[in-house]
Parts: sequence; C-alpha cells; structure tokens
Amino acid sequence: MGNRVTRDDFEWVYTEQPHTQRRKEILAKYPEIKTLMGPDPHLKWIVSGMVFLQFLACYLVKDLSWKWIFFWAYAFGGCINHSLTLAIHDISHNVAFGHKQTKWNRWFAVFANLPIGVPYSASFKKYHIDHHRYLGGDSLDVDIPTDFEGWFFCTPLRKLLWLFFQPLFYSLRPLYVNPKAITQMEIFNAFAQFSVDLIIYYLWGLKPIIYLIAGSILCMGLHPISGHFIAEHYMFLKGYETYSYYGPLNWLTFNVGYHMEHHDFPSIPGCRLPMVKKIAAEYYDNLPHHLSWIRVLWDFVFDDTIGPYSRVKRLCKLAKES
Repeated sequence: MGNRVTRDDFEWVYTEQPHTQRRKEILAKYPEIKTLMGPDPHLKWIVSGMVFLQFLACYLVKDLSWKWIFFWAYAFGGCINHSLTLAIHDISHNVAFGHKQTKWNRWFAVFANLPIGVPYSASFKKYHIDHHRYLGGDSLDVDIPTDFEGWFFCTPLRKLLWLFFQPLFYSLRPLYVNPKAITQMEIFNAFAQFSVDLIIYYLWGLKPIIYLIAGSILCMGLHPISGHFIAEHYMFLKGYETYSYYGPLNWLTFNVGYHMEHHDFPSIPGCRLPMVKKIAAEYYDNLPHHLSWIRVLWDFVFDDTIGPYSRVKRLCKLAKES
C-alpha cells in the first residue's frame, strides 16, 4: 500500500488569512478593479443552456445499455454537472443577478442544480460563506478534512479511495464538523429537485436518473476536473494555503482555477478573474500555482508528504451576524 505520509497533523497557523491584506493592497493600488465587481450578464444564459442540454441528454440515453449509460455519465454528463456545481459556486456569490437580487440568485441556483440529481445548492451556499469568512477555521471551514480522514487516508491506495469517495465526504462532513439548522431554501431545493427527478422518471424511466446522479458522483471523484478540489487549498508548498490553476480546464469550470484571485475578490465573477491577474500581475505572477489538475491528483496520491492533512488550519472567532 505504499509508505505513510510523514504529516500527522494539519499545519496550524496563528495569523489571519492572507486574502484580506492582499485585497486591501491591490484595491489601494488599482481601484479600477472595483469596476470588475458585479453580475455576469452571460452566466444565466450559459447555465440555462447547460441545464436544457442535460435534459436533452436524458431523453437520448433512455434506451442505452447500462455500460453506455455510465460511459456517457463519466465522459459527458458528469462534466456538465461538475461544471454546474461550479456555476452554483459563482451564483452563491450573487454574480448571476447581482447583490440586490439575492432571492433571484438563490432560485436560479436551484434551477442550475436540477441536472445534478440531488439537492445541493442551498446547503452549499450556507457553508460556502464560512469557507471565505473563516478560511481554514477549525470547526468552521468544512472544506477541511476531518482528523479521521487525515489519519486514515495516508497511503497511495487509501488516498486513491478517498478521491473516489470525495463526493461522499464532501457532502457528509458538514453534518459532523459544523451542523446547522435546515433552512426553508434547502426544503425548497429538495422539493424542486425530487419533483423534477420524478418527472424525468415518469417520462423516460430510471436510466436518465442514474445517468445524472452517476455523472455527478463520478466526476466529483476520480476525474481530471476534480483536481480543483485538491489544487485550491492543499499545501503543496509550506506557507501557501491557496493556489491558482492556469490551465485549459478553466474554460469548462467558470474559471474556478483562478482561486487566489477569487478569494481576494469573491464578488468578481469568474469570467473577469483573469483581468484581476492581468491588472495586478505583480501580486500573482510570483506565487506558486498549478498548470495541470491531473498532475495535482497524481502528486496527491503518490507524494508521501501530501495527503488530507496537508491543509492550513487556524482558530477563528465567530463574526457577529448582521
């Protein structure tokens, strides 16, 4: 099973996250970056096209054999669904309709959720706020693996299994680390999702449902696009807790790879993040970054110094809710 990773705990730091200070410095030097904030007028149309494309795919796969159902789920449908989860990530920052139309953003995220097969968008929004506000925060940032994950998944084979089951850990971890009350939007999200699932099942049978859900699970596990989960915050170099990826898969993922830029300016939509890097180049060009998500996954599995423990953690004080 290979050698154990040498790390036996998270990298604890006692400083604030770096994004707050860098944001202040960049805005002081380049105030024109504020003009990049605001909604992306094209996002709602791109997402709507992707949703309806998946509904068309449901019709097209209804009579295929099971082997082709899973093939197309992994090679096509899952890629779209993973991309939709990243669109939901952008929408959670109100970039579809703007900050003055928060309800429209929440409802549109539920619509974007429909091809994923299981309700996701409302719960993601609830926890993603904490990921930005308390980056690396102990018991607050549920993006951080648990101690059990860090301890157990410490060999190449176990890390491979951890990647495969990553959707399971990603969805269940918040319930253990930082459980929160169910919201009305989550109930609406579940009602809308399961209603559409039932309609698809009534029209075309079980295979389209399996196509959607299997694609979501497979492409959030062992899949090139899933390299972003590891690339974003796993500490490949000591002292650096956020990394960007500047490769071609950004075209399929709403520029989620521009992750340092995103944490510096979460209200700027993904389509404009490359402009942030261009304007404030001296702040980003010399920071460590990734060029291949496949290489990220390979290094994560086979580098004995990298594993679920390779995350920065800090103690954070709860901010007062407004």
